[in-house]
Amino acid sequence: MEILAAYDLTRSYRAAAAVCGVSHNTVRAYVQAREEGRPAPAAARRGRKTDPYLDHMVRWVKDSRGRIRGDVVHEKLVALGYDGSIRTTRGVLAGLKEKYRLENTRVHRPWTPEPGRWLQYDYGDGPVVDGAKTVLFCAWLAFSRFRIVIPLLDKTLPSVFTALDRCFRILGGVPTYVLTDNEKTVTIEHVAGIPVRNPQMVAFARHYSTSVATCLPADPVSKGGVENAVRIAKADLVPTDANLLPGYASFSELEDACTAFMDEVNSRVHRATLEIPAEMLKVIERARLHPVPGTPMTAAFGQVRQVPSNTPMVTFDHARYSVPHTLMGSAVWVRRQGEEVVIVHTSDTGPVEVARHRVARPGVPAVIDAHFPPAPSGPLERKVRAVNPAEAEFLAIGSGAALWLKEAATAGTNKIRHKMERAVALAKMLGTAEVDKGLGIAAVHQRFTHEDLVSIVTNGTGHGHPSPAVPEDRWLSQGTGAWAAFGTTPDADAQPLEGAGDEH
Repeated sequence: MEILAAYDLTRSYRAAAAVCGVSHNTVRAYVQAREEGRPAPAAARRGRKTDPYLDHMVRWVKDSRGRIRGDVVHEKLVALGYDGSIRTTRGVLAGLKEKYRLENTRVHRPWTPEPGRWLQYDYGDGPVVDGAKTVLFCAWLAFSRFRIVIPLLDKTLPSVFTALDRCFRILGGVPTYVLTDNEKTVTIEHVAGIPVRNPQMVAFARHYSTSVATCLPADPVSKGGVENAVRIAKADLVPTDANLLPGYASFSELEDACTAFMDEVNSRVHRATLEIPAEMLKVIERARLHPVPGTPMTAAFGQVRQVPSNTPMVTFDHARYSVPHTLMGSAVWVRRQGEEVVIVHTSDTGPVEVARHRVARPGVPAVIDAHFPPAPSGPLERKVRAVNPAEAEFLAIGSGAALWLKEAATAGTNKIRHKMERAVALAKMLGTAEVDKGLGIAAVHQRFTHEDLVSIVTNGTGHGHPSPAVPEDRWLSQGTGAWAAFGTTPDADAQPLEGAGDEH
């Protein structure tokens, strides 16, 4: 109608065509049809060389789920007798693939989760710690968007039970459903599309009054919330060349980093809810969760062992393994996992893996030094401590005095107490620092007479090099006769010390 109205206004084919943006031949065809009483002409569709093969192309697109390439389709068409260009093939194929995607695309309907109903969990590759690959167990509470990250050493069933129990205790309750992938720890097989649950996981779910559900195989979109949580956790916790994070010296450092990550992400406003996840959990969702059983499920943790009250060692398969000394007198669970022995302890915060050893031979205990407190001093490590005022006065000279005492005692030196008294007197005359240094040098060179000490102090090192720290007028080595009476009570008629040097 716009074309005919423009022609009636301008009475020109070309002018009407310029107004409507069409060809003047199109305007002529519409005007002639009106004058002859015929309906307006419809656009005629020209055929393509691919039309005889269209059914084949539709089938190929469907069988490949829209992923077949244009060059592959062109080769197939040429084999069937097609003589067109690959450009035509690609153009037709693009339209067929777009149509297939529109007909088979997954339509996402907004999900409004109920409080306390859904918990999703998944795994991510963790960093390498002490040469061992770790796993990041990530959980996501759907309503409050509360995220939990727990590092694990493997994805075995006991480790999963440990992580889930800790999740429930962090949340302060158990949700109605737990959604995850079809790992062997959850689904052992599929029969006619129906997942067959692992009996141990069924017992775990019954113990905690929850239900474990799994998404469709190879369908991560079913649990997109936890998939996103895994991606963020890996970006913030796993060292890469992009984030330049430092490595972790121990597994405990990785645990501390995961705890700090949880505190950070759960304490800031979430972009979807514009609420703080920790506050939503505390105020709204925690009241809708089921209570956590007081006793964790320990059936999968292995055999129970009682740690003796005097040594942190447990016996398993005729071999002995160490546990942290703080667990003496407590019960632990021990199991063999491949070539390793895993030890788990349960507390108020849930089960925790406390030790992991290589399988040991009977008679050769597996010991981790960090499991024991600092060892007490043995017979070869005696501590120097004063037991009377004289000893305290000598040891107060410094570390050199303590070293001299230990070395002199080891060498069986005679009259040690007498020499200690004379050293104290010498320190009062020449200064504590000089005598302490001299005692240290004497201990190193195994020179334990009092004359050796005086020589070392006055000559610096005892090798003939005078020490400028001692003025010449204060030297005590002018003669040897006076040293025989040093430290004793002089007689009334004894010669004064100043004249002792006149003998020589």
